[in-house]
Amino acid sequence: MRKHLGPQSLVYPEPVLIIGTYDENKKPNAMNAAWGGVSDYNQIFICLSSNHKTTKNILKNKCFTVSFGTKDTVKECDYFGLVSGNKIENKIEKVGFHTKKAKHVNAPIIEELPVALECKLISYDKNTGYLFGDIVDVSVDSKVMSDDKVDLNKFVPIMYDGLNHNYREIGNKVGKAFKDGKVFKK
Repeated sequence: MRKHLGPQSLVYPEPVLIIGTYDENKKPNAMNAAWGGVSDYNQIFICLSSNHKTTKNILKNKCFTVSFGTKDTVKECDYFGLVSGNKIENKIEKVGFHTKKAKHVNAPIIEELPVALECKLISYDKNTGYLFGDIVDVSVDSKVMSDDKVDLNKFVPIMYDGLNHNYREIGNKVGKAFKDGKVFKK
C-alpha cells in the first residue's frame, strides 16, 4: 500500500553542492545549495534566489566553482547553508577551510573538498532563480582517485534527504550502467 505525501521537492539523491565565489573584494565565499544537478553534458543547473551573496558574486564575476560535500565535511558544509554571506564574510575561514584560485575561472577551490567543478555562467533568471553554468574543468584531489578516476569509496560524497532533513552518505555499487540491463535485450 502506498501513502501519498502530497507535492514535495523530493528527488534522491540530492547532492550537497558547495558553491564557491569571490566577492567584490576578492574574499572567498561558500554557500550550501541543495537544488541542483546536471542539465546537459557539460552543464550544471542550480536554483539560487537573487538575495544570496553567492548569486550576486556569480552575476558580477560570471563564474563559480561547485564542490561536493563529503562524509568528513558534514558540519562545515552544513554551516555554509546555515549562515548568510551577506552577514558573515569569513565563513570559509571560520570552519578552518582553505582556498586557492581555480585554474580556469576566477573563483575559489576549497582545498578540503576534493572534487570541484569550475564553471562559467551561461544564464540566470532572477524570477525563477534558475542558474545554468558551463563546466569548463573538473578538479580532483588525487587522494580520492584510483586508476585516474574518482573513487567513491575514497571520496564519499553526501546527499541531502529533504524529506527528513538529514545528510546521508552515498552507498555501495549495486550494478554496472549500460551493462546490467542487457539481460532483457535477448
